[in-house]
Amino acid sequence: MADTNVYAIADEIIAGRRLSRNDDLSFLIKSGTDELCRNADRIRKALCGDYVDLCSIVNGRSGRCPENCKFCAQSAHNHTGIDEYPFLDEDSIVNECRHNADKGVHRFSIVTAGRTLSDEDFEKAVSAYSRMSRECSIKLCASHGLLTEEQFIRLRESGVTTYHCNIETSRRNFPNICTTHTFDDKIACIKRAQKCGLNVCSGGIIGMGETPEDRLDMALTLAELGIGSIPINALRPVKGTPLESETPLTEEDILRTAAIFRFIVPTAYIRLAAGRIIMRDSGSAAFLSGANATITGDMLTTSGNDIDGDIKMLKGLGLDVSVPER
Repeated sequence: MADTNVYAIADEIIAGRRLSRNDDLSFLIKSGTDELCRNADRIRKALCGDYVDLCSIVNGRSGRCPENCKFCAQSAHNHTGIDEYPFLDEDSIVNECRHNADKGVHRFSIVTAGRTLSDEDFEKAVSAYSRMSRECSIKLCASHGLLTEEQFIRLRESGVTTYHCNIETSRRNFPNICTTHTFDDKIACIKRAQKCGLNVCSGGIIGMGETPEDRLDMALTLAELGIGSIPINALRPVKGTPLESETPLTEEDILRTAAIFRFIVPTAYIRLAAGRIIMRDSGSAAFLSGANATITGDMLTTSGNDIDGDIKMLKGLGLDVSVPER
């Protein structure tokens, strides 16, 4: 497809058009990566500006997850030899949150693997969120599986503003990745969180054997759900998981995916997550290809990037990482 056609579609999106399943989206797969990324960046700049949203997470409980997600090192169905530990003590969580806030990170989340939280662990999470809300100048997110409406209301009351629940992949591909819960379980969870007044952060993982059409379908599903923050994870094959032999993604795969998501969900935060370590210069090219958010953190291993380094890189690109008023 000619470069001028991609440019024209980007102009239409900037003017208010939104792509849907009724459109011919083949240009997102067939166009050259460079032209797609250039125009995705024009959309990003016109509709989102130069602000980049930074978030960080703490792994609140590790291992022994009963779900059988094929990508996950924490699944009890896989044998990865990871460290296992119960729910972290509150002081450790609050101290990590305070460290991130002091470094200039905008959002902080406790993340736990598993279908949901036990009553005891949920109370620990609520207590930690309530304390962080009082003591730390940072927005709070949460990621604790398939919670109930009552639990979402408790989280909101404790200071949480955003709930994270990845759909992981397309509806078609989901059963190839997980069978202990369903794609519809994920969608229902997202809608419950939204009903209870929470914003939702939801995305997925690329590099799990999906097709380009699966990636388009995932983006369209997220657009239809009105998702405002979309993490894009690049699979880092973990020994001991069923996906350990998957071919690693290239940087071009990640850049094209970021651009595709910007075309389909043009006003969302397109958030680089796991796998940024495989990209040059901390993935700087992605922030000129449609991405405008990222996971960062001094304790993370999946991204390979520390907070100071990320802020320096983003400022060097002329992007805005200032901390907005809470």
